[in-house]
Order: sequence, then C-alpha cells, then structure tokens
Amino acid sequence: MTIAFTFPGQGSQAVGMGKALADAYPTAAEVFAEVDDALGQKLTQLMWEGPEAELTLTENAQPALMAVSLAAMRVLEEKGISVARDAAFVAGHSLGEYSALAAAGSLSIADTARLLKIRGRAMQAAVPVGQGAMAALLGLSFADAAAVAAEAAQGEVCQAANDNADGQVVVSGAKAAIERAVDLAKSRGAKRAMMLNVSAPFHCALMRPAADAMAEALAAVEIRRPVVPLVANVLAASISDPAEIRRRLVEQVTGTVRWRESVQYLAAHGVGRLYEIGSGKVLTGLVKRIVDGVEGVAVGTPDDVEKMVVALV
Repeated sequence: MTIAFTFPGQGSQAVGMGKALADAYPTAAEVFAEVDDALGQKLTQLMWEGPEAELTLTENAQPALMAVSLAAMRVLEEKGISVARDAAFVAGHSLGEYSALAAAGSLSIADTARLLKIRGRAMQAAVPVGQGAMAALLGLSFADAAAVAAEAAQGEVCQAANDNADGQVVVSGAKAAIERAVDLAKSRGAKRAMMLNVSAPFHCALMRPAADAMAEALAAVEIRRPVVPLVANVLAASISDPAEIRRRLVEQVTGTVRWRESVQYLAAHGVGRLYEIGSGKVLTGLVKRIVDGVEGVAVGTPDDVEKMVVALV
C-alpha cells in the first residue's frame, strides 16, 4: 500500500503532549532536549506541566507540536521506518508543513524550532488583539463559504482560511467582517457558524507583516531537497525544489490551507493510508470526511509507534 506521512497543526496541543514518548524512548527525549536548546527555553517543561494558557500561545504551541511530531518520527526511524523508503509524500496542516519538511530532511530540527518560534510571534503580533477573528462555517461547500466571505468583507479583509473537509471551512479576517460572515452563513444554509477562540486571524491578508517576517527568517536557513515530495498547503500539489518550498512557506502565512484538496491529491496519486505523526487525531478524523477508501492512522503514543512498526517493518 502507498502511504503518506501527515503532521498536525495548531489546536492539537495539550498539556502532557509527548511526555509518554520521552519516558519510553531516549531518542524522543533527545529531540525534546534539542528543541529546548535551540530555543533557549524549557519548552518541554511547559508542554508537560503547563499552564495550558501559556502552552496555547501561538509562539509556544507551534514549536511544541513540531517537537512531538519529530520525536515520534525519530523513534520510528530508529526502529527501521524510513521516510524515503516507506512514504510517497509528506504533508502538514499549516505549521505542520514545517514538521513535514523536517521529517523529510529538508530542514534541521533546530532551524525548524526557531522558525516556528518566529512564525508564532510574528503571526500574533501582526494584528492587534481584538481586531481580527476567525469563524467555522459548517455545512457549506468551500465555494459557498468563499462567496459568503467575499460578500461579508464590505471593504475589510474576510477570506476562506482553512478548507479542512467537505462542509468544514474556516474564515479569517477583520472581526466585524467575520461577524457578518457568521450571520450570512446561517442565512445561506450553514448547519452551524461560530466564532472561534483564537488569538489572531491566521491565513488571511492581515497576516502580511508575519509573511514578511517569515520571508526574512527563511532566507537565512538552509532548505534541502526533501527525500520525498511535500504536498504544499497553498497548492494542494507536490513540490520538492528548495527555492519553491521557501516561497510557498511565505505564501502560506496569508494563503488558504487547502487541506481537503491536498488529501484528494494524495488519494489521486495512489495513497491509501495517511499516518498522522504527532499530537492528537484531528487530521485522521478529517480523512474519513474527505475521501472514501483512504485510511487515517494517528501515531502519537508509544503504543501507536509500536503498531506502526509492526505494520511497516
């Protein structure tokens, strides 16, 4: 069976994340120490002990989620699983794209941790608190949700930010425009339309200052050709050229996360199983809603790791 490795995005963090991996495997503990050293921060202490409010801060959640994904990945590699041999593609949801690139040898773990710290801070700082918002529009197609966003904009930023699955679209932009979009969506047949508890309006044009910050940060790190292609969020298609990867990571800050189309792309290229490496099971749950006949498997605990090794080695 053709498989791909996918990597979760923000929202999958939880206090205690990765602790079981570190306790079970010295290799995982080494990754967490490497991330702490790269950041000059005891991020793992925050991950394992909280407080949750501090862990949820974008600048902490992003490198923390990457750390769990790469800790699991390193253990899998130690046990005989190879991205180059066993996977046809890698993909990640938003920040998970950085985890995917690190797993595929395109970025070092230390560089990835520092990039995600910068990304989190820049995304938080791009829009003053209270001026931006995001909302989930459930039960509308992507085309209908995008039309609602366009109509609600009224000269302000309001755009489809995450196309997660059929009937699950997130819009992002100026707070007043997003509130209008929620009201409009309900009148257009959405099953539910609700404001999200997020700290900034991600993946919309208001993130332009963060995109500029990432362009500068990415220009300063080495990006190698990944051992397997990356299915990029903004393209829903695979890329391998380092210069294009750099460019698409910048575009991703203000662009739509085309996850539904990315999973469809993987299925169309013969992928029958998606292993979600890291914290939570969000992407695994979405697989069932996007394509029939493709299996999602979450790998975030020692038990999950051992089952994956039995399946693949």
